[in-house]
Amino acid sequence: MGLKGADDDMSGDVVADDEADNGVSDGVSDGADRDGRGDDGERVVRRDDAVRAAVEQGLLGPDAPIVGLLDVTGIRASAAALRQAFEAVAAPGTAILHAFAVKANPLVPVVRLLAGEGIGAEVASAGELALARAAGVPVERTVFDAPAKTEAELREALALGIAVNADNPQELARIDALVSDEVPAGGLPRSPLGIRVNPQIGAGSIGATSTATATSKFGVGLRDEGAREWVVRAFAERPWLTRLHAHIGSQGISLSLLARGVAETYALAEEINARTGRRQIDTLDIGGGLSVNFASEATEPTYAQYARLLAEAVPGLFDGRYGLVTEFGRSLLARYGTVVARVEYAKSSGGRRIAVTHAGVQVAARTVYVPGTWPLRIAAYDAKGRPKEGPAVVQDVAGPACFTGDLLAEGRALPPLEQGDYAAALDTGAYYFGTHYSYNSLVRPGVYGFGPDGDGGVAFAVVRDPQTVAEIVADSGGAHADALTTPRTTASR
Repeated sequence: MGLKGADDDMSGDVVADDEADNGVSDGVSDGADRDGRGDDGERVVRRDDAVRAAVEQGLLGPDAPIVGLLDVTGIRASAAALRQAFEAVAAPGTAILHAFAVKANPLVPVVRLLAGEGIGAEVASAGELALARAAGVPVERTVFDAPAKTEAELREALALGIAVNADNPQELARIDALVSDEVPAGGLPRSPLGIRVNPQIGAGSIGATSTATATSKFGVGLRDEGAREWVVRAFAERPWLTRLHAHIGSQGISLSLLARGVAETYALAEEINARTGRRQIDTLDIGGGLSVNFASEATEPTYAQYARLLAEAVPGLFDGRYGLVTEFGRSLLARYGTVVARVEYAKSSGGRRIAVTHAGVQVAARTVYVPGTWPLRIAAYDAKGRPKEGPAVVQDVAGPACFTGDLLAEGRALPPLEQGDYAAALDTGAYYFGTHYSYNSLVRPGVYGFGPDGDGGVAFAVVRDPQTVAEIVADSGGAHADALTTPRTTASR
């Protein structure tokens, strides 16, 4: 779009001038209100302005029927609200690292934007680690969590000095070997190292995003026979283990369940430090997990509410004796992303109106396959990108994929969507832009950040270019088209 910084190399260190890096100005005063919410109404106005501007500037139209839009102003305000919420309850000088869960939006410019706002990176694969490094996140602000880390991944993390939480006894044994190979006798590893535990306190309302159940695949189950004693002994035998990590879950986890999980993790840290007779555990990683209210525009719960609850339930957590790490993802970004798709056709069948759009399972797989658990609100815009008005009509909002269930919304009451209008899937800033599903070889949409242009309008910056059909062919083995039809000898491979 010709905006300053839109095509900048994003591989260097994080710099202070994020306006230059992201191609749009932030327009943010310190933004969030005293409860950390910010102004939900202003967010809606920014979104509406951005949709209209995307149509006017040609980012949306007949030849560009689907885009992802990211609200840079809102993302910055969200990061500020997170920092302020925990600073408000922690003792002065408490070391707090807020590490963004990169899986929530694995786009390098997004990770870099957050890094410029004081947010680190929590990564769960070699790919996510590479994204964080490309975004310029310092290694000391990076945490590596994953249930299936390879020896090569662990070796790289230890060589870089990245924090690692061992998921299980076998992984800890692998780390033992690497530490003994790479650290001189009596020395300490560069990486802060810890163990992930599962307090096994039960599930929230969504089983698939609950990670503290009795049979969760994550961490050491503390209520399994002998497990708690094994954890205590593991720390006692390894003075270089200094962290304890627990993540209770994400969407659908109540604040009270989150707080209970943190309380049990804190109690275990106190027990380990008492039994080892030293302040061995110096940092508690409490994960993320704040749910997003997808039912309305109201931001509830807030980071401030969660931090205050933790301060009441686990006062020792914030007295300065422990450093803290958090790993929020969805709650940081969901509100500030919108997938907007053109209505290609408007039809009816069996008395039901159907708007056939370009957004479906390829960008919203969870919503399409499990709509009861992952519903999305839909906003209707006219062909000029203006919010549609008029009496609501029950209709389906369908996607482009070739199966009946490819629906963003079923039986939804909206102003009638007509051919050439736009349907916007709201609150899609997390887990929608970065989890493209290649059904029907549909192209990944372009993603654009937006903010004020300084003249009362909206400026856009490219975050990810739209995928081309040629790229789909290349990704699908186009360079090896004859591989299965041309005879080859073993020697010729």
